[in-house]
Amino acid sequence: MTHKLKRWALNQALEHSRRTVLLTLFITVIIGSGVRFIFLDDNIMNMLPKDIDSRRIWDEVIEDFKYTDFMFIAFGNSGGNILNSEALSFAWELSEKFDDIPHVDEVISISTLNRMDSDDGFLEVGDLMPHKNMTEEEVASLSDYLKSNSNISSRILSKDADYINIILRPKSDHDFPGMVAAVSNITASYQNQYEFHFGGQPHLTGAIPALIKTETQQLMLLGLFIMAAILLINLRSLPAVGMVLSVIFLSALSMMGFMGWVYHFTQTSRFTFSMVNTSMPIVLLTIANSDGVHILSRFFREARKHKDVKKALTMTMNQLMLPIFLTSITTTAAFLTMVSSPIATMTGYGATIGFGILWAWILSSTYLPAVIHLKKWNMQNTAISKPSILENLIHRFGRSILEYPKRILATGVVIVVVSSIGIWFINVEVNIINLFKPGNEIRESTLFLDREMAGSMNLIVKVEGDLKDPEVLNKMVDIQNYISKFPTVNTTFSIADVIKEMHKSIMDNDPKFETIPETRGKINNLFTMYSMSGDPDDFEALVNYEYETGLITAMMQSVSTKEIVIMADQIKAYIEEMGSEKFITETSGMMMFLKDFTNLVVQSSINSIILSIVIILFIAWIFFRHWKFGLLSVIPLTSAVILNFGLMGWFGVDLSHFTALLTSIIIGVGVDFAIHYISEFIHYSKNGIGTDEISRQVVDDVGYPILLDVFSNMGFGALIASSLIPLVHMGGLMVFAMISTSLGTLTILASVMEINKQNLYKTGNA
Repeated sequence: MTHKLKRWALNQALEHSRRTVLLTLFITVIIGSGVRFIFLDDNIMNMLPKDIDSRRIWDEVIEDFKYTDFMFIAFGNSGGNILNSEALSFAWELSEKFDDIPHVDEVISISTLNRMDSDDGFLEVGDLMPHKNMTEEEVASLSDYLKSNSNISSRILSKDADYINIILRPKSDHDFPGMVAAVSNITASYQNQYEFHFGGQPHLTGAIPALIKTETQQLMLLGLFIMAAILLINLRSLPAVGMVLSVIFLSALSMMGFMGWVYHFTQTSRFTFSMVNTSMPIVLLTIANSDGVHILSRFFREARKHKDVKKALTMTMNQLMLPIFLTSITTTAAFLTMVSSPIATMTGYGATIGFGILWAWILSSTYLPAVIHLKKWNMQNTAISKPSILENLIHRFGRSILEYPKRILATGVVIVVVSSIGIWFINVEVNIINLFKPGNEIRESTLFLDREMAGSMNLIVKVEGDLKDPEVLNKMVDIQNYISKFPTVNTTFSIADVIKEMHKSIMDNDPKFETIPETRGKINNLFTMYSMSGDPDDFEALVNYEYETGLITAMMQSVSTKEIVIMADQIKAYIEEMGSEKFITETSGMMMFLKDFTNLVVQSSINSIILSIVIILFIAWIFFRHWKFGLLSVIPLTSAVILNFGLMGWFGVDLSHFTALLTSIIIGVGVDFAIHYISEFIHYSKNGIGTDEISRQVVDDVGYPILLDVFSNMGFGALIASSLIPLVHMGGLMVFAMISTSLGTLTILASVMEINKQNLYKTGNA
């Protein structure tokens, strides 16, 4: 930041205070008005690159077939018999209402499925439920049919036949929240009659945005309340706390408005607000709070010395404008490295927070000093006239650090090294259902569907070949049988199952004929007979019109990401070993998305760490004009990154697309502390403070705002109360990150600089 620009900004704040305040508020409101365009979306598909195999295959499947990710609604009462005329009539009624929802393409239900029977060797296709109000004889016939056709019953009945499962096929993934809301409205009035369970990726995607909105608002308010209380205790000035909070609120408003405007003009999914983005306001509040705390605490110290508001403010801003600018640039750069992330929403996340940080810098450099200048300060007020508890604490703490720098440095290095071993034990978890605490309604409903019904996660195998060829169909059956051996797989289905069912039906329902016929001609005859009394379009979700491409769909329980990776690799290996020139297979579905997403999360974390550290090193090198200071600036954040991720491994905290963001938080906060420390050291070395006093003076001046920043941000430990496990982890890890980055600065960095202060003093004075 040039001296001319610094003088201009300070002149605007001091000589034109009212105008500066009004102008910054006006611009912030304009930018912030974009919040009305924010679009909530938590579809995991939109996080995957379009060229990744599972996403590419998924798009091809949707183009050739119907949408293959389902929403499940199970109703019934535990221990009862759901196959009775009253419950079946209700299933019919519900299915009709669901079919009227604009977002629903197809309802798969006991009232919409067909049954196949034999009539003198000919195939008879009819409705599984011929009408709404069935007689006892018709119910008994239906029950017997389902018992002898497990492939159908496993999809629409619970294992104990006490719940009916209705499956909704969405038209697209454009409005899952709308579909979920419509289903909720329909079922709400029947909650006292039946127990309902909802599941499937469309339900998760549709229900989570409302949960995000509610939880984020509640926890943010709690966090801000705690932050304000801690600031008030230490700053001892309500107006000062209000000034810090105003910078925070205005920065957050502009950040969210920026996101809304970008989405409004580009309509790109990179700038939609998903579960991942819930941490954005918290991250920005942490950084914006740091700027305000440094300025107010320094202003009070200078006012205590000079008893003059303008002089104190001038000295404060002259000293802090450069480090605040530098911390803003480096932190923005750290978040902008996320633009390189293969996960789409991460790029929008990085760019949005980057803008928020830069706006916080503008507000801290213009609006905040102008507001401070407009306030009529009482120099006899305790906030100005007496040091706070933290100031006295850091004074004693600093002396103990500087007395034993080598011992403290060695202790810090040992702790970091031991922690680093835990990095090898980090587990990656991106399955959304495992992000909820036990007892959460969404989690428990999904687990019920996994345990009692068909399951809530799918695997799709796309098969290309002649799907009337017995060899190809038998290979499909072999693949289904292999997949079914996994304990977490509940059922599989494909066009091969339909053919086996038709074959059994024309042979008087003899189970031994539930096989693929020996010749292509016999298979073709089965389809011809089906077309006489049924609709060939019934197969459109299983095979294309030319019978050249078909789908194998496996319904399974929600499992951990580690299990998903093992299963996916084993299934892929089995299909490759099977080998055949007659067909080609490709896999997709939610299971494969999560496998690919795991790799992307790890890749994104590694890229962000390396790029951030390198960029920050060079920026600090350029502004401090020496490589030594550039290297020193990354010591605390590097130590904190190793420490935090190591402890994640030791304590079993999963790495997810939430906790992966912790990297940027650590780097953003860690570099702020380091830059303020180094900047203060260089400032005193150029102003004649001797080597005997310089370290103590730096710790006194920088240590207090650092500790105040850390303690005030403890408020965001409120995230621990979230029902989302990653937010719980993020709350705990964020508290620890604040502690580790501050101690890394005040112990490891301070010790290194104390040991090498003679050499660094000359470098800073050059």
